[in-house]
Amino acid sequence: MIAKNTDENDLANSDEQDGVGFDLEENLRNPKTSYLAKEYELLLHQENQTTAMLEKDPSLKDLVDEELSDLKLKKEIIVKQVEEILSSEDEEEEFPNEIILEIRAGAGGDEASLFAYNLAEMYERYAVNNQGWSFRKLNESLNSTGGYKEVSFEVKGKGVYEKMRFETGIHRVQRVPVTEKIGRVHTSTASVAIMPIRKKTQIVIKPDELEMEFSRSGGAGGQNVNKVETAVRLIHKPTGIDVRCTAERSQLKNREKAMEILIAKLQQKKDDEEASKYSSKRKLQVGNADRSEKIRTYNYLQDRITDHRIKKSWHNLEKILAGDLDPIFDSLVEEED
Repeated sequence: MIAKNTDENDLANSDEQDGVGFDLEENLRNPKTSYLAKEYELLLHQENQTTAMLEKDPSLKDLVDEELSDLKLKKEIIVKQVEEILSSEDEEEEFPNEIILEIRAGAGGDEASLFAYNLAEMYERYAVNNQGWSFRKLNESLNSTGGYKEVSFEVKGKGVYEKMRFETGIHRVQRVPVTEKIGRVHTSTASVAIMPIRKKTQIVIKPDELEMEFSRSGGAGGQNVNKVETAVRLIHKPTGIDVRCTAERSQLKNREKAMEILIAKLQQKKDDEEASKYSSKRKLQVGNADRSEKIRTYNYLQDRITDHRIKKSWHNLEKILAGDLDPIFDSLVEEED
């Protein structure tokens, strides 16, 4: 970085008078804009040197004016680039590109666990095949039928929270289980929670608020499976919220990921409590559901999915479960707007 000179304050004031409004120090601290800020700082230095030439030799006025005009144009281009980056940062803060997807079996025993597994497959197909996002399992708890009692995933990609934010709530399935001999229709449920991973958060967790447990990670094959206690469980004592991560091979990395999930859960809890204060003023509770709210029914016999918040149905259940979720997501966005 170029050393700051004694005329820096004069240069800053000059920028304000010209209407540039560029906060050099703040943008130097931002990793995403620091390289542009350094270029801007270099231009300020050149501008100062050019102005000094005019003071020494007034006959160079035309040449100096031309040089200053060129430097001003370059500064304006940098300011525009920085504004675009900062605007993108604001958008990402509202709609982060990383979420934690959590699915839990509800009422319905084994059938609920199998439905939770079906939902996980549906979201994975949508994420990977339709959107090109990364979809990574963080922790799972299986039952004897191979269904999920509970599972959590890390999903990353452009627009992931903007697309998936409406999925929190109770999902209900009506179908005849494979094990049903008489052909009776069973109703089962699974809960889905979407938690955005935000870069900026006000959540602070004190060491004495945490309880930490370590255990061996389960998994298929390999020499180190179940030999080292790499799985980490964190319990936030003030709220009772607990998270577990087994995805990483080291205890340290699992601890870091578990802390990230815990912060996301606490932030979501805070956001939900804040939003509930204004819920009566909202036309529709789309995107603000909690786990106790039934939001959608998957009816296999009628080949239909119904979203109860917007009272709209879609047919071709097989196609939707294969990941064709955009028609549903688009309708929810339209209703919210």
